[in-house]
Parts: sequence; C-alpha cells; structure tokens
Amino acid sequence: MNFRFLSELLTKDLRILFFANLAGSFGDGLFAYVLPYYMRETLNASPVEVGILYATANVCVAVTLLAGGFLADKYDRKKILILSWLSWAPAPLIFAFASNWTQMLPGMLLWGILFSQPTSTAYIVTTVDKKKVTLAFTAISSAWSLGYVFSPAIGGYLAQTVNMQFVFFLASIFYASAGVILCLIRKQTPPSHKQQAQEKNYSKLELLKDRRLLTFSAFFAMSMFTMLLFRPFIPTFVADAYGYRSFEIGVLGSFFFLGSAILGIALGRVGDKYKKSYAFAAALALTASSLVLLLLTGNFHVLLVTHLLIGASYLAWPLMNAIVGSCAPETSRALWVAIPQAVSMFCAIFAPYLGGVLYEASPYYPFMFGAAVLLLLAGAALAKLRY
Repeated sequence: MNFRFLSELLTKDLRILFFANLAGSFGDGLFAYVLPYYMRETLNASPVEVGILYATANVCVAVTLLAGGFLADKYDRKKILILSWLSWAPAPLIFAFASNWTQMLPGMLLWGILFSQPTSTAYIVTTVDKKKVTLAFTAISSAWSLGYVFSPAIGGYLAQTVNMQFVFFLASIFYASAGVILCLIRKQTPPSHKQQAQEKNYSKLELLKDRRLLTFSAFFAMSMFTMLLFRPFIPTFVADAYGYRSFEIGVLGSFFFLGSAILGIALGRVGDKYKKSYAFAAALALTASSLVLLLLTGNFHVLLVTHLLIGASYLAWPLMNAIVGSCAPETSRALWVAIPQAVSMFCAIFAPYLGGVLYEASPYYPFMFGAAVLLLLAGAALAKLRY
C-alpha cells in the first residue's frame, strides 16, 4: 500500500480510522482464518456445530448493525467506533479458555458486535470528497486486508510452535489497541433533531417504503448469505481435500487478504470512474471464478492465486456500503446504511449452518452452490443496480 496515496485520498481522521482498522484486523487475522480448523481439530466440533457457532455470531451482528444505525444518527460517532472495538477484546480470551465448542458461544456473541459498520460508513461518507466515495471505502477496507496479509501465517506459525492460547491473547491486545488509536479522531455528531425534523424523508417508517433501499437490502442479503455459506469452510476444505495444515492454511489466508487489498483499490477506481454497480458485479464474478478454481486443483501455487481472487468476496460489503451511503440522506445516513446491513445478516444467520449441512454431504457442495449463485447475482447487479 502506498501510504502517500492514502494521505492524498483520505483526511487526517480517515487515515487514523485506516490505521485503527489495520491494527485491529492484524489481531483478528492471527486467529480468524484458522478458527474453523481450530474448532474442529482441538474442540472436536462437527461441520454443523461450526456452522452453529458462526450463525450465533451472525445473530449478534444483525442486531448490533441495526442498533448501531440508530445510535450513530443520534450520538457522537467517535465514541461508538471506540466502543465497538473494545467490545471485541474479551472474545479471543473466551476462545482461549474454551474446552469444548459450546464454551465458544459467549465469545462468538461478543465477536459479532458490529456497531462500527453503519457508524464508520456514515463517518466516511460525511467526511470524504463525494467524487472519491467508492475508492475511499475500498481503501479503508483494504486496511482490513493488509492487516490480514501476514497475520494468518504468523498466527498459524505461533499456533504450531507455541500454542493457540498465546495467539488468542495476542489478538485481544491488538483489538484493544485499535480502540485506543481511535481516541485520536475528531468527534462527529449527526445533525440536530431540529434539522432532522425539517428533512422531508426523515420518517423511519418511510425508509421501509423506499424502493431503492428495498433493492439494496435484497442484493446485500443474497450476497452475504452466499458468502457466509461457504467462506467459513475454506480452511477445512483445504485441509480435508488437499491435506494442508495450520501453517500452510495460514499462508493461504494471507494471500486471501492480500488479494482483497489489491482488488479493493482496483475495483474502487472502477466504481468511481464508471459505476459502483460495475465494481460490485465484478467482485461477485471474481469470487465465483475463484471457487471454481479452488475445486479443480490442490496445487499449492495455484491455490495461492485462487486465494488472491477469493479475496474479492470481502469487497462486496464495502462496495455495497459505498452505493447505499452515497444515496442516503445526511440526517438518517447511518440508519439508511444499517437497514440493508442488518437485513443481510438476519437472512444470513442460517447460512453457515446450511453450509455445514452441505459440507457434511460433500465438501464440494458449498462451493459449487456459492459459485452458481454469485454468478447469477453478478448478472442481476449489472441489470438492476444502476448507481
């Protein structure tokens, strides 16, 4: 990442947000990619039980997204962002002391707290040059990807040479550091209630009748359901089908997020130069193509390329945020963004469970299903999303 490029694109506050995400995502990447493998190998969780754990996190994600949208349209967004990161810090500590899969449940609930998503979206759209919205979203999203570039390999190495508990403790420290870094950004309070009352379309009930918002919610929901159906099972598939273990899986995870960072900048430029929907459709199509390649060969060098392309799966979220955030009115921007996000996660609650059922039937089924649906969604996005 060219940090001079960041200084030209992002304001000081957004650069701080970038580096907070970078620190937090590094901690997350230490364990997140190998977590399904850890659940199975160490805690003896079945694929269905792994799906239940991720579905539990998705329930909390859906609830806190909607709550975050309400809060970010009423209170200082800086405080909400800090609170969101600090709430993650205990989660890996719970994972460290869990001796079976059911003891992971409280940690998965904390890991699912996502007040920050609608809040950061509103913060970014309010701050950034409107001609660079898509690139700003993908650039800040790339902080997550860059944080993951080395951390999965490091986490996998530490898990093998020290133990997984040490990895969890280290992750907790990085989560807390992200919250501390965010103390440096400026406060951002939404418009006053008087201003909100003067806006014609501010009514919360009216939002539910907005056809654009319904369309966004449908695309968000179908995309995230499909992504979350197969994504938790990529590490276990690589282990089961091709025989790789923690360190190799960690290296592949690093390439997964390196691809997300590289493709994020490229697709961000496409979205700002042409249409945001083109970039969104391209992310879905690239992900579908990579899943096909994943099923065809276990050659490690080819898998590195495959994981680079699978990184596009993480771009659907920031690209959709760029589309929705650009259309949203200022006085209810966070809630506008939170509604499609929350709808998508409510719909995706059972996606990991369904993925686990399909995986038990055949390790190939979740990825075959995912590739087919994502290609259909890419075509529908080109036809229906014109933003």
